[in-house]
Amino acid sequence: MTEALTVKNVTLGEGKPCICIPLTSSTKEALIKEAERYQQEGADIVEWRADMFEEVENHKAVEQVLTELAAALKGMPLIFTFRSHQEGGEKELSKADYASLNQFVIETELADLVDVEFYQGEETVKKLISAAHQRNTYIIISNHDFQKTPPKSEIVNRLNQADKLGGDVLKVAVMPKETDDVLELLTATNEMKKHTKKPMITMAMGPLGVISRLSGQVFGSVLTFGAGEKASAPGQIPVGELHHVLDVIDKSTAGK
Repeated sequence: MTEALTVKNVTLGEGKPCICIPLTSSTKEALIKEAERYQQEGADIVEWRADMFEEVENHKAVEQVLTELAAALKGMPLIFTFRSHQEGGEKELSKADYASLNQFVIETELADLVDVEFYQGEETVKKLISAAHQRNTYIIISNHDFQKTPPKSEIVNRLNQADKLGGDVLKVAVMPKETDDVLELLTATNEMKKHTKKPMITMAMGPLGVISRLSGQVFGSVLTFGAGEKASAPGQIPVGELHHVLDVIDKSTAGK
């Protein structure tokens, strides 16, 4: 059984999946407006996709956005994510700059969770986890495959490796080409529950994978991403529709 992880006023791994909306604007002013709107729209968590921010390589500008976001979100948890180009992001940083940016964000203590990509390498991931855990910040270790869906065994292996590295939340996203791929992802998620108690976030992207964004309570994914002003990945669903379906599933599975 998943051990729930409480971040501020939100608990991951208890009941229906939490809903996260990505902030995708390129300027500080637009990001703050997005955050203020989503704070009213029923999201549980907000993710700042900093790779879409025009001044992301300016650490002072990043800190200013984080400071103003924290105020605008009024206690809602914030995930900081710089998604590299090879994993579906808008920009690319060198490994050194990627590590430096995330280290800086962790040291500000303004983000509640920081997304760290598994393929940045063991040394980088472990260093960032160590820094985060000294500052009451949680690490999501993520892996995204926009080209295909690996076999179930490989998905489980990646989640296991993220677990062994010490991530607080384990995340995998894949791209299905056929319905069997979606089943592969869901089966891997269900199987991984036997190997870890940590919260997992898993999804199959695109239209074929929509069911995986809705069925986390059944298979073991604790968070789902809803579409904000701009979807940060293919297949995201508007927040209002997500709430309705998740509520139906929650009521249907109560007591089981």
